[in-house]
Amino acid sequence: MLIRIEALTLPGRECGQAPGFPGYRNIHVGVQRRERRDELLNLHRGDAPSAVWELEVTATHRETGWDLRGPFVQGRPGGRFVYLSWGTVDDAGVFSMFRRAKLWFDSIPADVLDAAVHNGLLVARLGLTDSRGQPLCAAIRPPLVEWSAPAD
Repeated sequence: MLIRIEALTLPGRECGQAPGFPGYRNIHVGVQRRERRDELLNLHRGDAPSAVWELEVTATHRETGWDLRGPFVQGRPGGRFVYLSWGTVDDAGVFSMFRRAKLWFDSIPADVLDAAVHNGLLVARLGLTDSRGQPLCAAIRPPLVEWSAPAD
């Protein structure tokens, strides 16, 4: 099955200082590989008009519902998620993470997940800028993300 994450409203390449936030330049975001903070899928600039990531996952039916696993899926059964990692990229192209967001699977409606397994596609749509204009972080669940299972 494919999970497609469609992100809009990225915060920009620079994030100014705010209480509890030192500010950063040349920020980027990518999906973090399981157990590998240094391996990211498709880094996108913080000022991109949008960002899309596609992840191959395996869906296994369990008594409690569907369990999604794959190289970019984090956590244990019943607590799976994807990390969207924010960081700076220096002149040598080295990414240094400063913040992460957890895109939780536990909030996917059961009927949507059933349809996604049947259709082979699960889509997450979300904005990546928080209410203060900074990169979105912490737990991401509805209404911050909209899950769907398009038939195409």
